[in-house]
Amino acid sequence: MSMRFHSLLLLVGFAAGLSGCGTVNEKLSAGMGDYVPQWAGGLPADAPPRPGTPQYDAWMKEREQRRLQPAATRDDSKTGQSRLDAAQ
Repeated sequence: MSMRFHSLLLLVGFAAGLSGCGTVNEKLSAGMGDYVPQWAGGLPADAPPRPGTPQYDAWMKEREQRRLQPAATRDDSKTGQSRLDAAQ
């Protein structure tokens, strides 16, 4: 076989492989984002769970319960400390 045929066959193989990358299942690609470390651009540690999971339902119930509590008794770890610092 000629060198030209090998080059053409290699080019067709690369093109087929590259076209397969564009047709990755959307559920697979969305799920793989959960396994990427934070330092590599993955989800932050305080990101909420994905909708449709049991963890998400529990998170939403907890969030609703905290919303219904009076502001004085609410334990907001994000804003509670900054409010105390601003008051002093």
